[in-house]
Amino acid sequence: MTVIDKIAWIRFDAGRVLSTRSRGKDVYYLPGGKREPGETDLQTLVREIDEELTVAVVPESARHFGTFQAQAHGHAAGIAVRMTCYTADYRGALAPSSEIEEIVWLTYADRSKVSPVDQVIFDHLREAGLLAEAPQ
Repeated sequence: MTVIDKIAWIRFDAGRVLSTRSRGKDVYYLPGGKREPGETDLQTLVREIDEELTVAVVPESARHFGTFQAQAHGHAAGIAVRMTCYTADYRGALAPSSEIEEIVWLTYADRSKVSPVDQVIFDHLREAGLLAEAPQ
């Protein structure tokens, strides 16, 4: 099995989780992306969030939330994505940048709109009581 290594940011607000949709895509993904050669998880997180959302992650606030794996969306069978997730504070105002077309706040009711690995994460968030069932 081939595994794509990704780092993601989990940001909550009132029972919702921050998500993004890239240009030309029809599903939402947690913000983040692939590690560049030699980067640590934290370096990847800081770089990707700055590139995608124009905010600065506060590195000392970053906490590992969990690592999740599922079939990679849009890839052949047997190609998985491993998503290592972090929570962290940030400075600045969230705004789509780079390849990001849309920023949204999702609840568990939106589970069918996200990638397979994000669906696994949504299930975990719901079980932990961190993700609302529907908009309030």
